[in-house]
Amino acid sequence: MTHPASPPLPVVAVHGVGYHVPRASTDDVRATQILYWTRHITDGLGLEPNRLDLDFAYYAPFLNTGPTTQGSADPDTLDDPLARELLTAWLKELGAPEPVAMGTLTSPLRHTAAWVAERFSLDGRLTQLFIRLFFREVATYLRTDDGPVRLSAREEVAARIARHRPRVVIAHSLGTVVTYEALHAHPELQVELLLTLGSPLALPHAVFHRLVPRPGGPADGSQPPFGIRPPGVARWVNIADPGDPVAIPPRLARAFTGIALDLTDSIHATYGFHHAKNYLSCAATAATLGPYLDL
Repeated sequence: MTHPASPPLPVVAVHGVGYHVPRASTDDVRATQILYWTRHITDGLGLEPNRLDLDFAYYAPFLNTGPTTQGSADPDTLDDPLARELLTAWLKELGAPEPVAMGTLTSPLRHTAAWVAERFSLDGRLTQLFIRLFFREVATYLRTDDGPVRLSAREEVAARIARHRPRVVIAHSLGTVVTYEALHAHPELQVELLLTLGSPLALPHAVFHRLVPRPGGPADGSQPPFGIRPPGVARWVNIADPGDPVAIPPRLARAFTGIALDLTDSIHATYGFHHAKNYLSCAATAATLGPYLDL
């Protein structure tokens, strides 16, 4: 007796930094990324692409609309004061020596990138380009709690989840921050699994302390502040590569309540560090998604 195949798993994917395609329509970008994310997820699972029904929340255009998001034409500088402040906090968390961590306001970006590249065995030129892009977009998103950029990006993610009604939401990099805030802003959205990949959510004094809602703790300050799993999320799993300099610190459960699993998987690649495709196809992602596909 043959059993009917289980229906495709509905998923919403939320991207990280660097996804803006200025000369392409939103529909074209979404269509391309749906194919890309579906292929890498199903390759990791060893399944056909038709086992997923994936939608893609494309919020990048909201981070790239005004002059404050364009940055300097010089690739060796970060001329956004908030981006430099976030970069300094990140370097301190990585354990950079004081001349590196404190010199980000004046030293060329290549010097900072060289230290990070050596620390994580990365390509120096690509690290410099990534740092500039990452902190520009993160600063643009986090600049104000209720600014139009932040609200628009958050509402785009919430709208995709409301429209697609996924069982699973998979968010990568900055997308984990946007998704966390979107789900808190819309507690009516019900998600069986929130899977965060390469997340900077717990990065102190850069991301964590700027989240909306603000992480809380005892009024007497006896315990450090903590974030809370969004109310509509039944299960939250986080995956971090120990060699990913963005997923710092890698154990989100130290800063957030309600996380079911904090997994690590070595997806590190000198020329592809922090890439979504490496997280999407890794063994930890496949093991997390398998039960939702009746595997």
